[in-house]
This record gives sequence, C-alpha cells and structure tokens, in this order.
Amino acid sequence: MSGSEPVAAISLWRDRRFRRFWAGQSVSQFGDRITELALPLIAVSALNASANQVAWLTALIWTPNLLAIILGAWVDQRARKRRLMVLADLVRAVVLLSVPVAYLLGAVTLGQLYAVALLTGAAGVLFNTAYPPFFVRLVPRASYVDANSKLSATRSASYVVGPAVGGALIQVLTAPVTLVVDALTFLASAVLVGRVPVDEPPAAPGDPAAPPLWRRAREGLTFVVRHPVLRAALSCAATVNFFSFVAGSGLLVLFANRTLELSAGAIGVAFGVGATGSLLGAVLAPKISRRIGVGRSICVGAVLFPAPTALVAAADGPLWLRAGALAAAEFLSGFGVMLFDVNLNSLQTAVIPDGMRSRVAGAYGTINYGVRPLGAVVGGLLATFVGLRPTLLVAAVGGALSLLWLLPSPIPGIRSLAPGDGVDVVDVVDAADDTDDDSRPVPC
Repeated sequence: MSGSEPVAAISLWRDRRFRRFWAGQSVSQFGDRITELALPLIAVSALNASANQVAWLTALIWTPNLLAIILGAWVDQRARKRRLMVLADLVRAVVLLSVPVAYLLGAVTLGQLYAVALLTGAAGVLFNTAYPPFFVRLVPRASYVDANSKLSATRSASYVVGPAVGGALIQVLTAPVTLVVDALTFLASAVLVGRVPVDEPPAAPGDPAAPPLWRRAREGLTFVVRHPVLRAALSCAATVNFFSFVAGSGLLVLFANRTLELSAGAIGVAFGVGATGSLLGAVLAPKISRRIGVGRSICVGAVLFPAPTALVAAADGPLWLRAGALAAAEFLSGFGVMLFDVNLNSLQTAVIPDGMRSRVAGAYGTINYGVRPLGAVVGGLLATFVGLRPTLLVAAVGGALSLLWLLPSPIPGIRSLAPGDGVDVVDVVDAADDTDDDSRPVPC
C-alpha cells in the first residue's frame, strides 16, 4: 500500500504547502482554457487550415499519451519528481512563447503549431507521471478526497470562466499574443511548485543489473492488471472514456444544432450549465463519499457520467424542452464525472505503492487515454451509417454498462481511505488479495 505519511486528516486550507501547489495548478488550468481556444484559431484565421488539419492539431496533443507507459517507467527511476514537474512547466512555457514570437516576425507555420501541440502534450505527460509520487508526499492519505475535490473544483471553474476570459483576451490581443498569457501561467506554476517543500527520498545508487526500461514499463502494466482495484478501475474508466468519445462534443453539438435545431447561443448556455454541474460535483464529492462511501460514489459516478446523453438523444417537443434536455444532460453528466474522478483518483492513490506510482500512472494513462481517439473514430462511423440519435443512445448505454466492471470487484465495498474508519480500503483489498487468482483471464 501507500507509504505516505501522516495518515491523519488535516485542514488543507491551513496547509501552506498545499495552498501553494493548488494555486499553481489553478493558474495553469485557466491558462489551458486560453490555449484550447487560441491554437485552433491561429490555425484557422492566420493559416487558413482545413477541418482535417485542425483535427490533427488536436490529435497531436493527445498522441504523447501513447508513450506514457515508457515515460512513467523512466520517471519512476528519477528521485526528484518535483524537479521534473517544474521542468515540464518550463518546457510548456517556452514552447508556447515561440508562437507569438514567430507571429510577430511573420514566420508562424502550421508545422510549428503541430510541433507546439506535440511538445506541450509530451510535457503534460511528463508532469502527470511525476505528479502521483509528489502528491502522496504532499497530502496525507485521509485527505486525498478533499485534495482531489479542491483541485477538480478549480479545473471545473476554469471551464466555466476560462472560455469567456480567453475569448475576450483573443478579441483584444489576437490569438497568438494571447498565448503569452498561458506561457506566463506555466511560469507561475513552475515557481509555485518549485517552492513547495516535500520530503523526497534520495536517489538510489545506480545498479548495473537494474531491469531495462521496457521491462519496468511492463511491470507497471502487469501490476495494474493483477491488482483487484486497479484492474476494475482501469476497465471501467477506459470503457467510460471510449463511449464518451463515441458521443464526443463534436457529434453532440452537431445533433443539437441540426436535429434539435438549437442556436449556437442556446448550445453555449447548455454547455455552460454543464460546467457548473462539474463544479458542484467536485465541491460535493467529499461530502457524498462520507455519506455513502468512496466505492459507492465511484459506482454512482460511473453511471451518472454517461447515462444523461440518453436525455439528449430522446429530446423532442418545444424549443424550451429540447434546450432544457441538453442543459440537464450536461449538468448531470458534469456532476457525475466529478463524483467519479475525485473518488477514483483518490482510491488509486491509496492503493499504489510508492515505488510504482509513475509506472502505474504511465500504463494507466496509455490505455485510458489511448481509447479516446478510437472511440471518436467509432462514433464517426456509427453516426455515418446509423445516424446521430442512435449513436448517442449507444454511447449512453455502453458508458453506463461500465458499472459491470466495478460490481464484482472490491471497489463497491470500500467506504473510506482512512484505516479504522468504517470499511477501509486496506481491509477490503487485503481480503480480495487473499482470494484473487492471478491465473484467471484479466479483463483489460
């Protein structure tokens, strides 16, 4: 289990180290919302990029996740995870600053934007694989849910406010110059994270007999598929992600516009309502998990996240009812995904050993994020051959069925992450390990 100490819950509001880290993450999250608007706008407005070229720009941001399993194995061998996180922030800042510089010199190209997308995506993977070991040195185990709730709430708030702020900045400064703002947010994050004191173990002496990188990567994947909690969690999360990308925001917008005949303004309001659902879900996740348990909260979120898409697919009637169905679906889905993410991320942190955290994060991310583009391709094919409404129904039902991965696992029985507090994660997982047969087929 986790070796993080101490285990007693503390008030994170009074923890200066966590507040500093939280501030850095909050600033960079708002910066990300600006880049998500600015990069495509530069490609379209300044370079007359086609829809396919813009799609490639998005795909390249996700592509480095396919190598997360290897990068995670490499990161696990590094002693100073905080330095890697700072390095990742600095790389993203420098790469983003190259765009406004090239724009002012009249030298910006589509190739440069592709390189920016790829490098920022790779730096993001580096940050995310170094993050888990850093997190457990910063936050006591009993406070995992509270910490993830605060971090997720800020992320949700960035989706509520960020696009509006980003749009205004782009309008005033132009899209390329606005990227300076995002670069500055990464510089701020680097400074704040660099000033968070954590007790990281010293570097181990070099061992010439140490296993090669590919074997360490395989060890991370093997650990995931043999662990009763992680195996079920990854299977569930990958299924939810696959079907959420089958629906995809693009197909959902297309359905809302062409079939439901909603205006761009109405669609925008509905998505804004959905973002408030995410914010509310992130804030209430700790309270709900204390009431019904961490495991049951994950189960509820696994259904509540994808299922509301069926409301949109079934929408009909007057305009207010169609718009209301979209807004309600986005709100419920946003609430569900935060209930799912906050509790599942906290549970995973509690069950992964310290020496495996980056390897497991890399293996987990490669599969969990790798299914997303596959889901998008399947969604496009389904929409072409059977129509938008059936495709959305398939996404809703298929995503909700991800619950089936959780029910036979130890997860529903886990009430708390703190030892001695009701049915805790250590008791349930240890009991499952006693009866788990590694020879049976692994559902991944």
